[in-house]
Amino acid sequence: MKVYIKNMACECCIAFVQDELEKLDISVQTIDIGEATLQEDISKEQRAQLNTAIKRAGLEVIENKEGLLLDKIKKAISDYVSKSKEKPGVNLSSYLSKQLHHDYAYLTRFFSAMEARTIEQYLISYKIDKVKELLVFNEYTLTEIADKLHYSSVAHLSAQFKKITGLTPSHFKNLRRERGLVSPAFLKKKHKSL
Repeated sequence: MKVYIKNMACECCIAFVQDELEKLDISVQTIDIGEATLQEDISKEQRAQLNTAIKRAGLEVIENKEGLLLDKIKKAISDYVSKSKEKPGVNLSSYLSKQLHHDYAYLTRFFSAMEARTIEQYLISYKIDKVKELLVFNEYTLTEIADKLHYSSVAHLSAQFKKITGLTPSHFKNLRRERGLVSPAFLKKKHKSL
């Protein structure tokens, strides 16, 4: 059985949902951004319990067809950014159309109506969240992050990061470290789940 989950955007969301499913004693086959494949069907009561548990993190079990398409768009964007090892040979609009079997104009109108922002704005926000995640784990240099997320340069990444967050990437990284907002235990747990 598949359960679709709205607003999943990163590896931390996957780890959070995995933990909540385990707490509810629900066996998981696989989990990815936007969906969890369970080993068996769950009851309406278990679905409601899961929904209540994940809402505190801003996530929600999707019940309708529109929400499903919205999350499929977000998952496709995630795959476009995260899972391609080399720079994509195709632009995002062509990629989304091919993956979701809809005209890009339809997808962009639908997405904007549902999210009150464009696909491009979501893409930028998603990439900045990935940059934050990679900075916190301190495994990559800014140059490696820019390359991994297909930025044209470190300067482009830094400018976009500052525009969205108000901070430079290095200032963000230093603030997180100074304030102790990332505990060593969380980093170990997170690193194991990647």
